[in-house]
Amino acid sequence: MSERVHDTHDHNATDGTEGDRRDGHEHVDSPALADLEAARDRFERATQRIEDHGGDAVHEAAAAYRDADELLTGYVDRATGTGRENFKAYVELEGKFSTLVENLPDDLKGRAAFDDALDAIDKRRLSESDFERAHDALEPAAQYAELLDEREAAREAIDDARTAAAKRRREIERQISEHERLLELGTADLDAPVEQLRDPVEAYNDAIREAFTEYRLETPAREVFALVDRSRWYPFVGFRQPPADLKAYVEESSDGEYSIPKLLEFAGYSHSKLEHYVEDADVLKRRVATQQTYLDGIDAEALTIDWPPEPAGALERRVREYRPFVARVADEETVAQLREIRLRTYDDEYDRLQTAAQAVEQLTAEEREQLANGALADDLDSLRAEKAALESALDVDDPV
Repeated sequence: MSERVHDTHDHNATDGTEGDRRDGHEHVDSPALADLEAARDRFERATQRIEDHGGDAVHEAAAAYRDADELLTGYVDRATGTGRENFKAYVELEGKFSTLVENLPDDLKGRAAFDDALDAIDKRRLSESDFERAHDALEPAAQYAELLDEREAAREAIDDARTAAAKRRREIERQISEHERLLELGTADLDAPVEQLRDPVEAYNDAIREAFTEYRLETPAREVFALVDRSRWYPFVGFRQPPADLKAYVEESSDGEYSIPKLLEFAGYSHSKLEHYVEDADVLKRRVATQQTYLDGIDAEALTIDWPPEPAGALERRVREYRPFVARVADEETVAQLREIRLRTYDDEYDRLQTAAQAVEQLTAEEREQLANGALADDLDSLRAEKAALESALDVDDPV
């Protein structure tokens, strides 16, 4: 019988030290990188063991073992027992197994194991224990299939580790962006007079909210929907477009002459009362009563300015897109307030004030401490190093 393949390697080893040393990543603490390198080391060890035991000869022995195992597994239920069909199946098995063994090369690794397995089933009646003895006899040959199975498992481990490494790289990119943003905020002048920006923004927001409330009360729903529809061409104007059936109803029915608050009020009326006010009570109930959340959501928030404000370029474009809508909704004084905000974006002080406003609003006490003691900068360096190491590792072509 063939000698058992001796394997002193741990197939599940995850120690990436050797891989770190090989690829120059010993300074990077990255579980994802370590797993990928460990999977590659595992594959290399599995491949080397196959080569150490004959390379192609291992493949031949493994293929023969799998053919034999398939025959035994396929006949174990049919060829056991005393019935006519059982005997017929046994004869088929013995013939196929004999042919398989006779055609094996004399120098096949584990060759004797196949003869022993044939001896185990060479009897007139078979039991499950005979099949177990045949499988046991094949064990010296099974080890060669196991070598190939281990290499395939290592290949799959590489695929899994690459996926995890790519996912980690994307997460690092997000963390790097966040760290860079925080470091930029850390340069802010926290004593800067941010009220020079906050006051005009708050004044404008108060004015547009008040104006839009009046606009909704006084303007036909059809006109409001036309305003909302126009916003489709203005990315910074955040009105949500209406459902198609509600849009058609407001545009085509005479009920569209009522304001949105009045339509919502009608939706609460009984059918008998509603018939005195609208073109078709059933249609109003179907179109308006079921869309109260959407209709309530048509408000001034699509035209307000967040605090803290955006960088100058973005805010300037936002104000420019808001202006024709504000002019339709509010008076000239509110338009002038919006114009004043746009002028602030051209001020040399805008970037300093905007960064300071963001820092005041967004930096937590912990983040300020990390900025002060340099921990955030150190973390950023580590993240960049890990990203570079992962990118280098992912650039390596792996077996497919």
